[in-house]
Amino acid sequence: MPDKPAAEVSIDTALIRGLLADRVIPVIPDAGELSLRKVAEGWDCEVWRLGEDYAVRLPRRALAAPLVLHEQAVLPSVAERLSPLGVRVPAPVVDGVADRDYPWAWSVVPWIDGISAIEESAAERGEWADTLARALGALHVAAPDDHPVNPFRGVPLAARADDVEERLRTLRDSGVLDDASARRIDAIWQAGAAATPWNRTPVWIHGDLHPGNLVARDGALVGIIDFGDVTAGDPAYDLAVAWLAFDAGGRERFTAAAGFDYDADVWVRAHAWAAAVVLMLLAHSDDNPAYFALGRDAAAEVIADAAA
Repeated sequence: MPDKPAAEVSIDTALIRGLLADRVIPVIPDAGELSLRKVAEGWDCEVWRLGEDYAVRLPRRALAAPLVLHEQAVLPSVAERLSPLGVRVPAPVVDGVADRDYPWAWSVVPWIDGISAIEESAAERGEWADTLARALGALHVAAPDDHPVNPFRGVPLAARADDVEERLRTLRDSGVLDDASARRIDAIWQAGAAATPWNRTPVWIHGDLHPGNLVARDGALVGIIDFGDVTAGDPAYDLAVAWLAFDAGGRERFTAAAGFDYDADVWVRAHAWAAAVVLMLLAHSDDNPAYFALGRDAAAEVIADAAA
């Protein structure tokens, strides 16, 4: 049974060409002559490549419409902080607006050339683990009071306990997780819930950090994409990437490069969030084998650290 929600609008070349003519050509004069092709369709947005240097990002359902507005507001400053590290983000070049043919905000963003890190092995990703750690250090700065609010990301672990318990039970009952693995994952989650919660100023977080949203090229991290869930709160949610992206060697490089920016309780909560994301990937990737495989491999990393 497909997990991805159905699209609520029909997006095609004619629609996008019309949007470009109304809004983009004054900024990118040759936009009407550039090639246009669909390259990605996630739960929330479609991405169409425009020529060699740009992409058009459009929500495919109403629930995702505010996410593009969040990206438009937040990404310019994030881009400034990460640029010195050689890591790009899709800060909008054009902030598209709703019109009679399309009901929501949309963006033209830079195209970040490379491959999705989900196509690399965990060992290959480890080559740029320190770069990602430094990028998160630059991202995780205090956010203003009017930051976008996300009820699922960066929140106290207790707020997600019911969903975690339900997914754990379902995966165990279906045989996706054996009893021993389920017990270890539950123990990791409970340890995170018992750790001291984040009690400092909320910091900016990506909110959906995993290899599918990281771009690599020639053995280096060159981009972090899909900031639709950007919010502020506990950085432990982002730091879960230590288990989602890396093997033990890469994780050691990642945590070492993070230095003293995060205390021990942050890492305990990050381990718990990694366990929660693993359950989400295993439970909701029926129509995406690459993400199911990511969940399976990350589960092994999460559990291995618990057994160490």
